[in-house]
Amino acid sequence: MSIAIQDLPGVLKIIVLLNLDKEEVVETTRLKRMLDRVCADHVCLETGEFNKALNEMVSEGLISSRDGAVQLTDQGANLSNDWRGLLLKREPILEVVAGLTDGSITGLVVILSAFIAGLPSNIAVFAAFLTLSSVAITNFSSFLLGGITEDISDMITLQNLVRHSLKGITDKKKRDRSLLLVSELFTLLHSQLSRANLYAATLCSVTTFLAGFIPISVYLVLPSPLDIILSLGIVGAVVGGFLVRYRSRRTKVHWRVTLLETVVIILIAVAASLMLGGSI
Repeated sequence: MSIAIQDLPGVLKIIVLLNLDKEEVVETTRLKRMLDRVCADHVCLETGEFNKALNEMVSEGLISSRDGAVQLTDQGANLSNDWRGLLLKREPILEVVAGLTDGSITGLVVILSAFIAGLPSNIAVFAAFLTLSSVAITNFSSFLLGGITEDISDMITLQNLVRHSLKGITDKKKRDRSLLLVSELFTLLHSQLSRANLYAATLCSVTTFLAGFIPISVYLVLPSPLDIILSLGIVGAVVGGFLVRYRSRRTKVHWRVTLLETVVIILIAVAASLMLGGSI
């Protein structure tokens, strides 16, 4: 099956793929009811069209059908994940990377500032909590508002492309029903994207706070010099281990390049923060 949507069965296939999970076996009658809810009252889904779409998906190896129930095949699950990633963006790469980076930099700056300035523990705790909370809240609002704006723009562009593709249907009745069905599909996806953006913003905020809170807590609890050694070791492990490995694997960039980029960014951010703190 092509990634393009060019006819009514193609629209139905995408809706089926988005409503099925890999390990889930769904009766065709229940799947029909699920599609009817997506189609809404003014887009009547005929049983023949539904069966035709399922038969085509079986012949294409996307689903398996047995005893009145269907299930995604491995090929169908892969295509389903592709469409979920395209339409719903369920790959929180940027959120995790941004949270780990910002949290680690914040924790590193707080630890070095407290160590160099010799701050007492009560002041260090207040400064750490205030700084981490500010960065976490900033990341939450940035990802929530920025994600909503970006996703709306992408969704409008994608919807226009699908509409343009469907306008090639010669049968006016099928063309109009296909366009209405796509409108209902994107209306449903818009509400799901809103929840996805809230999830992404929350994930980034929590990751930011934890990435900074853990090493700072170690620094404040343990005695010297074990505090500075272990806290900086935790930051280094997060940055050099999980962050670099996760980012390089997801972005398909060699880990040495990712490590160098990450170290340079953190060194610049830490130096700028310490210089700014020293000038105030």
